[in-house]
Amino acid sequence: MLLGLKTWYEKLVLGHPKTVLTLVALLTIAAAAGLPKFKLDASADSLTLETDDSLDYFREISERYNSGDFLVVTYRYNNGDLFSDESLATMRRLQDELAMVDGVTGVQSILNVPLLYSPKLSITEVAGGIRTLSSPGVDKSLARKEFLESPIYKELILSPDGETTAMMLNLELDKEGLDLVRERDALRRLRNEQGLDAEQASRLEAVSAEYLKHRTAQEAAARNRVDEVRQILAHYDDNAELFLGGLTMITSDMIAFIQSDLMVFGAGILIFIVVTLLLIFRQPRWVLLPLITCVTTAVMMLGLLSWLDWRMTVISANFVALLLIITLAITIHLAVRYREYFSEHPEWDRFQLASATVAFMAKPCLYTGLTTMVAFISLVVSGIRPVIDFGWMMTIGVTMALVLSFLIIPASLMLLKKRDGGQGADNSHAFTQVFSRFAENHKGIVLGVAVVAAIISAVGISRLKVENRFIDYFDDSTEIHQGMLVIDQRLGGTINLDVILNKPEDTVPAFDGADAGEEDPFGADFGGDQIAEEGADEEADPFATEDPFAADDPFAADGGESQAPDAYWFTVAGLNQIEQLHDFLEAQPEIGKVQSLATLYKVAQDLNDGGLNDFELAVARQSLPEEINQVLINPYWSPQEQQARITMRVMETDPNLRRDELIQRIYTYAENEMGIAPENIRQTGMLVLYNNMLQSLFKSQILTLGAVFAGILLMFLVLFRSLPIAIIALVPNMLAACVVLGGMGLANIPLDMMTITIAAITVGIGVDHAIHYLYRFREEFAKDGDYIATMHRSHATIGRAMFYTAITIIAGFSILALSKFVPSIYFGLLTALAMSAALLGSLTLLPLLLVLFKPLKNPAEGNEPGKPLTAETCPG
Repeated sequence: MLLGLKTWYEKLVLGHPKTVLTLVALLTIAAAAGLPKFKLDASADSLTLETDDSLDYFREISERYNSGDFLVVTYRYNNGDLFSDESLATMRRLQDELAMVDGVTGVQSILNVPLLYSPKLSITEVAGGIRTLSSPGVDKSLARKEFLESPIYKELILSPDGETTAMMLNLELDKEGLDLVRERDALRRLRNEQGLDAEQASRLEAVSAEYLKHRTAQEAAARNRVDEVRQILAHYDDNAELFLGGLTMITSDMIAFIQSDLMVFGAGILIFIVVTLLLIFRQPRWVLLPLITCVTTAVMMLGLLSWLDWRMTVISANFVALLLIITLAITIHLAVRYREYFSEHPEWDRFQLASATVAFMAKPCLYTGLTTMVAFISLVVSGIRPVIDFGWMMTIGVTMALVLSFLIIPASLMLLKKRDGGQGADNSHAFTQVFSRFAENHKGIVLGVAVVAAIISAVGISRLKVENRFIDYFDDSTEIHQGMLVIDQRLGGTINLDVILNKPEDTVPAFDGADAGEEDPFGADFGGDQIAEEGADEEADPFATEDPFAADDPFAADGGESQAPDAYWFTVAGLNQIEQLHDFLEAQPEIGKVQSLATLYKVAQDLNDGGLNDFELAVARQSLPEEINQVLINPYWSPQEQQARITMRVMETDPNLRRDELIQRIYTYAENEMGIAPENIRQTGMLVLYNNMLQSLFKSQILTLGAVFAGILLMFLVLFRSLPIAIIALVPNMLAACVVLGGMGLANIPLDMMTITIAAITVGIGVDHAIHYLYRFREEFAKDGDYIATMHRSHATIGRAMFYTAITIIAGFSILALSKFVPSIYFGLLTALAMSAALLGSLTLLPLLLVLFKPLKNPAEGNEPGKPLTAETCPG
C-alpha cells in the first residue's frame, strides 16, 4: 500500500510539478478573495462556558430587570473644584454631547440624579417632587455631602476625595439578541440531551445564523459608538482627566488587540523566518521555498476561516503565529534531509533527490503532524468556546501545513536547477553532538536532573491556581487597565454580582405590589438597569377611597378584581431580611457598592425619623415620584416573580479577591446564618460566569492532558509497535509539560484560557522531536547495533534538524511577548520555556533512556516490522 502511494505521489506531484503549483496558486488566490470577509470576535460569550446553565439564568435576569449594557466616563476636573460653576458647565456640555450618541438612551451624573438630603426632605416632601444639582438654588456643599454619605450614592457616583465623578451612558437593551441567543441555547441543550427532530434542527440552524448576523451588526454599532464617545472625550482633554469604561469598551479594545497581535506577530514571524533560514541554510532557495510555503498556508487557512465566517478570538489570535512556526518546522526537516541526500549522493538527479526525501520524511512527518493534531483536538474537551475553536482551527491548519509542505517544496525542487555546489558548510552537528557526549559521559547527572525537575514540578503543580484579576490581563498602559483602576478604587468596584432572593414559601400575603415598569437611570451594574416604560399604570391617590389600596389597583384584572401578587419583599419582615444580607455584603472587603431595596428602606427610615410599618411602607411606595421608583425600587424588585435583587460591584484590583470563595461565603451566610433555603437564593452576574469558567480550568487541564497523552501513546504503539519505546518517547515530553505547569505554580501564574493550552501544545509539538529522533535512531541502529555509536550519529544528523526547528519554535513563541494582552505574553514565554525543556529532554534524556533500556532488536535478528524506507531502498 505504501509503495502504491509513493508511486501515485511521484506520478502526480513530481511528474507534474507545474500543474501542482498552478493549482496551489489558484486555491491560494480563491482563499485570499475571502479575506475581506474576515471577522474578529471579542464578545462576552468568549469569557464563559458554552454549557453553563448560569449563562441562561444571567440572560433571564437581565431581561427581567431590563439590565442593559452601559458605558462609564470618569471625570476629574483639571482646573479647580469639581463642583465649581466652570466644572459643572463643562460637565453639562459633555453630558449633552454624549446623550446625542446613537444607541445611548440616557446619561446619568451628579447633575441629574435625585437629591434627598440637600437639604433633607420628609417623605411627604419627596412625594411632592425631587430636586437635582441642576435645580435653581441647590446648595452644592450639601449636594457634595449627600453624594459622599448618602446610602444611595456613597461609593457610586463620587470618589471619597470628592474629585472624581462618573457619568453613566445607559445603552438600549438588546432584547432581540437576548431572545435569539436564549432560543439558540435552549435548542442546543435539547440537542445535547435528547436530540432534535428535522424541524428543530432546521430551526437551530436558522436561529444560529440569525443571531450571528444580528450580533455582527450590534458589535459593529457598538464599536462605532465607542469611537464616537472617544472623539467627544478627546475635545475635553484640556479641561478634565477622562477615562472610558464598560464591557462594550473592553470588547471594542480587545478587537483592536487581536488586530494588532495578528499584524505584529505575522510580520515578526515572517521577518524571523527569513533571518532564521538565512542563518541556517545561507541559500536563497532555502529561504524562499519555506517562506512561500508558510505564507501560502496562512493565507489559505485565513481565507477558509473567512469564507466559513469562523471568527477569531483573543485566544485564537496566536493562531497565525503558531501555524507559521509549525509550517516552518516541517519545511526545515524536509530541507535538512534533502541537503543530506545531496551531500551523500551528488550524482542523483532532481527526481531521485526529491523522491528519496519525500519517501523518508513522509512517515515521520505524518505522525508528527498527527500527534500535533491530537494535542489541539484535545482542547475540544475544555468546554470553553474560544479554546474549542482554537483547537479545531489549529487541527485544520496543521493538516493544511503538512499537505502544502509536501506539495510546494518537492514540486518546486523539480523545477529549480540542481545546484552542484554552494550548499555551504554546516558544522551544527558538532554542537548537537555535545549533548550526546554529555548523555554518554554524565548519565547520573542527566537522570538526577530529570528526577529533581519532576519533584520540583510536582510541588509547583500542587500550587497551581485559577484565580486571577481580569485587570491584569491588560498592560498598565492600556485605557482598559487605567479605566478599571479608577472605577475600582474610586467609584466602588467594576465587575457586577447579583444576589436573587425568591419569596419564602411560608409567608402571608401583604399589601399590593407596585408595578415595575419604568426605566432605571442608575441601578445595578454601576446603577445602569433600564426598566421598560411600557405598562406602568398611573397610581391613584392612596387616600381617595376608604381602602387606600383598592383604587386603580395596578394589578387588577379587567373586571376590577384585585390580582395583586404577594408583596412580601415590601414588608418590614422582607426588608429586614434584605437589609441583613445587604449589610453583610457591604462588610466584605472585596465588595464595593451594594444596592437593594434595603437602600430605600434605610433612606425612608431616615427621612421619616424613625421606623416604618407595613402600612406606611405601602403608602410611601405608592406615593413616591417616578424618579425615585426608577432609582430605588424597579431595579431591585420583581413583584410578578415575587423576587428581590441585591446588586453589588466587586473590586477587581483587590489582591485577595477569590471569586469562588466569595460566592460560597455569601451562600453559607445566607443559608446558615439567615436560614434562607438554598432554592430561594441564587447568585448571577459576570463574576459568576467568569468564575465558573475559571473553576472548570482544572478539570479541563486534566482532560486535555489525559486526551493528548492517550492519543499520542496510541500513535506511538502503531508507529513503533513497541510499548517500551512508546513510553520512553513520552517521558521527556511529559517532563517538559510538568516543568511548565510546575513553573507556573511556583511563579504564581494562574491557569487561564490561554495558559490552559500550553501543556497540551507542548506535548503535541515537543513529541515531534521524539518521533523524528526515534525514527532516525532506528535506521542508524540497523547499521551496526551499537547504541552509543547510533546515538552520536543520530545527533549529528536528525539532531541538527531538531535543533533548528526547536530554536525556530522557541524564538517564534517569544515574539508573543510583544502583545499588549498579558495572557498572550505568558502563553508565548511559557511555551518557549516548555519547548526548551522538550528539546533538552529529546537530546539528552531520550537517547540516554534508549541506551539504558535497549528496547530495539539486534539487527542480526532481522529488520523490525514497520522499518522505514531508507535512501538505499528507495527506487531510482
